Amino acid sequence: MSHNKYYITIESAHSGYYKVDLEDHYGNYTQVYERTVEEALNYARNWCKQADERKKQKDIQAKAIAEMIALDKKAGITTQTSDGLD
Repeated sequence: MSHNKYYITIESAHSGYYKVDLEDHYGNYTQVYERTVEEALNYARNWCKQADERKKQKDIQAKAIAEMIALDKKAGITTQTSDGLD
């Protein structure tokens, strides 16, 4: 059985808004502002439900970047002081 732990903090902010800090069990973090506690809870609920999909997307992105770096090295367009991305 896997345990998913989320850190959710909702606190009063400025101008009648609530600040929502969220961290999922993969270490992903976000901060948003919502008008009501109900909206804050709804946002948090939906954000937490998307944790696995967000992880998959980040893994795909990291793999693509690693493959681009490998191709750049193979093509010889990287050096110790330049990654070829600028």
